[in-house]
Amino acid sequence: MSARPNTATVDTVAAESADPCCAAPLPVLGRDVTVPLVTGGEVTYAALDYAASAPALQRVWDDVAAYAPYYGSVHRGAGYLSQLSTDLFENSRATVAEFLDCRPGDQVVFTRSTTDSLNLLAATIPADCEVFVFETEHHASLLPWRDARVTYLNAPRTPAQAVETLERALADRDPYGPALVCVTGASNVTGELWPVKELAAAAHAHGARIVLDAAQLAPHHPVSVQELDVDWVAFSGHKLYAPFGSGVLAGRADWLQDSEPYLAGGGASRKVARRADGGVDVEWHTTAARHEAGSPNVIGVYSIASACKALTEAGFDSLVARERHLIAKVREGLAEVPEVRVLSLFGDDAPRVGVISFVVEGWNSSHFAAALSAEYGIGVRDGLFCAHPLVRTLLGSDPQDPGECGAPEAAPGERSLNAIRVSFGAGTPDEHVERFVGAVKELVRDGAQWKYRTEDGRCVPDRG
Repeated sequence: MSARPNTATVDTVAAESADPCCAAPLPVLGRDVTVPLVTGGEVTYAALDYAASAPALQRVWDDVAAYAPYYGSVHRGAGYLSQLSTDLFENSRATVAEFLDCRPGDQVVFTRSTTDSLNLLAATIPADCEVFVFETEHHASLLPWRDARVTYLNAPRTPAQAVETLERALADRDPYGPALVCVTGASNVTGELWPVKELAAAAHAHGARIVLDAAQLAPHHPVSVQELDVDWVAFSGHKLYAPFGSGVLAGRADWLQDSEPYLAGGGASRKVARRADGGVDVEWHTTAARHEAGSPNVIGVYSIASACKALTEAGFDSLVARERHLIAKVREGLAEVPEVRVLSLFGDDAPRVGVISFVVEGWNSSHFAAALSAEYGIGVRDGLFCAHPLVRTLLGSDPQDPGECGAPEAAPGERSLNAIRVSFGAGTPDEHVERFVGAVKELVRDGAQWKYRTEDGRCVPDRG
């Protein structure tokens, strides 16, 4: 096929905004990677899928590379490298506790991800505990409570309605026993900030505890366990510019200490002895190690600590100001395209992080995302974003309609019940969002330059 001039594509990073309130983006790994375009040539890749996985900060990569030659076993060796690695691991725990402003006595448990953290917490709740969770949650928060009695709350349309809905549900619970509320800090679909402090106050007023899913909040805003007064917080390294396979569950120690270890094995046990009857007696740790059986991912843990330090040193005031600048660019650009509908629970004026989902009239969302990638070198996400009930609600479809995360449900040009998500953060240059806005306008105005087909569940360029 012949290619027309691609006016939305820029293959060099443009100068950043001259606005003195907006600092330059933080250096990230892969910022200079180029990718081929189906229409010919190459372009610097615009990574606008931070809500799925953010690129590693260059600082994090450098710290990990500097430590890697000194890698050793943790908590188990007498050698120098083992002792150095153990100190690094435990100092990382202290760094994360400081980053989250934990209370004295709180525990920081290292896990694999936010999903792993919330499944761990689900395994520790009292047997008669009732869990309250909004249908708006990511599946990592919506699904782990398989062995508990769960009350699913309908999507609120204002922050105040969220608090009122929770208060009413907690007050009406029967029996009036132990309860846990699970809530996101920032939506992975709309980017909107949730009233966490008010929800925590409501939970505690009704004798419940609350866990904060900070996977989308921690990379964008400071998270203070004490100021928000949450009982636990969970997040993932791969969204915090530390994509090395670790996550965090931090908070109150009592439920963690009173439960069986999440995994049984070495590291979680203090003492194991044979009994006279041939069985085995085990004494488990009461520290965070109780739920960290096996050889820990010390590099993943260290990378999280490095990211915490880097973001703190950069200053969240500066990072938030810059992100608001990018959000305004994207939202103002999309508002100029009548065919675009941005998805929102709380309205246009709601505070939010750099996560925006939308649909385009006349386009299958997977087709649109594929064209952004193949013709403009822009990486976004399409699908239901592992938040099926919320996206279905926002799209006005039946919440019980089936759907698969990230997979198209219709051929190019057909209506689809999924959406497109653009997300960005501390490493995003202005040029990436400017290219994105220009590409959206161009695709809506002129259509795709290439033909596309569905292959293995994905919309791809037809190269036949």
